[in-house]
Amino acid sequence: MDLNQARFNMIEQQIRPWEVLDPNVLALLSTVRREDFAPLAHKALAFVDMEIPLGSAPNQVMLAPRVQARMLQDLAVRKTDKVLDIGTGSGFMAAMLGHQAASVLSLEIDPALAAQAQSNLQKAGVTNVTVRQADGSQGAAADGPFDAILLSGSVAEVPAVLLQQLSIGGRLVAIVGDEPMMRTTLITRSGENSWNTTEPWDCNAPRLSSFAEPSRFKF
Repeated sequence: MDLNQARFNMIEQQIRPWEVLDPNVLALLSTVRREDFAPLAHKALAFVDMEIPLGSAPNQVMLAPRVQARMLQDLAVRKTDKVLDIGTGSGFMAAMLGHQAASVLSLEIDPALAAQAQSNLQKAGVTNVTVRQADGSQGAAADGPFDAILLSGSVAEVPAVLLQQLSIGGRLVAIVGDEPMMRTTLITRSGENSWNTTEPWDCNAPRLSSFAEPSRFKF
């Protein structure tokens, strides 16, 4: 398998058609080796347009390349940004964030995945990302505020506690809602008690662990 050709095809056939045109994001996808963050048993799927299983639970996956790329583009990370990444998984998104940001704190609730992600990042030479085994639904208020927060999975709704951890001008990107139609949501903190929300595109993704599900019961 020609990995470089597979990487090129992924970018040109999956990612560009999904309106990912930011040259910085495209360059990262060319240089951060996605296959090094895929489990050994699934390395051949690293460039395929699909979610890659990471563990025994159905929600433990690497999101599809086009989804990760467009979320990264929407987050618009700057070199001075402090970033919170929730749902580390294999560490691939954290690695790309690390290349763009000043520092990244990545939270992963599963201890085995957290350890594997830390190992993957060390092997990739990414030194400004800290992986912490923690419940991401509460964020990391003691380490904030953050200029950018990324949720690498879906939630029924974005917890208010995470919005409070954004700096003024900070952005949060998450996949919000319920199947069959979720919306990728970009929330920007515009003031002490004000946030602006847009929903630029549709996308389904597995749930992040430990985030609350609102009650469906109605009288």
